Amino acid sequence: MGSIADDTRWLDATDQAALVRQGELSPLELLDAAIERIEAGDAAINAVVLRWFDAAREAAASPDLPDGPFRGVPFLLKDLWAHFAGQPLTNGNRALAASRPVSGTDTTLVGRYRSAGLVIAGRTNSPELGSVPVTEPLAYGPTRNPWDLDRTPGGSSGGAAAAVAAGFVPVAHASDGGGSIRIPASCCGLVGLKPSQGRITTGPHRAESGLGVEHCVSRTVRDTAHLLDATAGPGVGDSVLAPAPARPYADEVGADPGRLRIGFLDHDPRGLPLEPECAAGVRATVTLLESLGHTVEAGFPAVLGDTSMAGRFMAQWATNMATGIAAFGEMLGRDLGPDDVEPVNWAQAEFARHQSAVDLATAQAAIAAFRRQVQQWWADGFDLLVTPTVAELPPRIGEHDAMPDDPMAGMKRAGRWVAFTGAFNMSGQPAISLPLHWTAEGLPVGVQLVAAYGREDLLIRVASQLEAAAPWAHRRPPIG
Repeated sequence: MGSIADDTRWLDATDQAALVRQGELSPLELLDAAIERIEAGDAAINAVVLRWFDAAREAAASPDLPDGPFRGVPFLLKDLWAHFAGQPLTNGNRALAASRPVSGTDTTLVGRYRSAGLVIAGRTNSPELGSVPVTEPLAYGPTRNPWDLDRTPGGSSGGAAAAVAAGFVPVAHASDGGGSIRIPASCCGLVGLKPSQGRITTGPHRAESGLGVEHCVSRTVRDTAHLLDATAGPGVGDSVLAPAPARPYADEVGADPGRLRIGFLDHDPRGLPLEPECAAGVRATVTLLESLGHTVEAGFPAVLGDTSMAGRFMAQWATNMATGIAAFGEMLGRDLGPDDVEPVNWAQAEFARHQSAVDLATAQAAIAAFRRQVQQWWADGFDLLVTPTVAELPPRIGEHDAMPDDPMAGMKRAGRWVAFTGAFNMSGQPAISLPLHWTAEGLPVGVQLVAAYGREDLLIRVASQLEAAAPWAHRRPPIG
């Protein structure tokens, strides 16, 4: 037996909760083990940028710690929109990082995390406003990928993914407006489920009718399922409501999915380049699915090849940047200027400010039409779609935005290497990235599975089937 920090490092949240439930470890012992790992390893990774360890210790030791399904499990929140009463939220922004405004209330989701018994110890690094798929904010500096410290862990939930991949915590909060759960899950060898729009409330501060949803990154399918059970459901005033599941999502882990009709996409339908390793991951998954008895054929919604949709997505995305910057101003009590905001986000906000209400409405109408056309493919008889999660291996630190004279360089770069995720934010469908392929050098390569709207149950069944057939839990990054 080693130290508690070593012995619990690679246990998932389900097993860590069982240790507390069975009286083998206390919540405080589990938390101290996580803190020990963070303090020993995060200097090299820079995943946990806001820490409230003393307050977390008080919560872990309190008899009032809720007796939920994850009682005592250490947890981290992404530094993006997830308000936690009494603690700062900076959204990856320099001005907010300098002032550290403290939240007065929890968001509904954070309240559900606390009710589940999770012990929240701090925040993970996020790019400002979650706007790019790498985690290198000027406020805190780059987060590094535990599998290769020269590479990005992805974004925008890059700090969360790096913390879980490094074994600091077993599961962490993440959010996804264009791939920000699935991209870092792919880069870091994790499970990353983007739920259906309306599955988990984003209230009370964020509208649920946009692109973004929230959930987690984890090392096991069962943790993703159990945490979905603990947090799913609408909030007060929500108008987008995903259909309720027939039974708990945890019951789908290991359940027989039956014989499914599955389409796959092993190229970019818009003609953009795809790294061979990413295509190889899809083909290997196709072979595995066929061996499990599924019918798999080349096929995908034809509208995914519509090159005009990137502009429609960006119109909505830029509007989100403008409204986000306005919210920063409300948090600070003053208007923000270009010196307060990173150039890529200021440029997008300026673009949005020069668009008319008709321009935005036109883009939203095009997205609605796109959503119907995408979902029609499932209505016509397919159960799942398999695609790459990303189009290339994780870029090296500093490479993504390496054109200082072009503030939009990062967004242009993102359009090439994360071309497979944003479509399903527009369509509102659930999608999951699984670590089903690995390069000869040991880098993880995610494969994305997409289900019909509201069918997280089917995704979890198939994901657990693939996890059993091609397990990844034994893999460890070369750190620590």
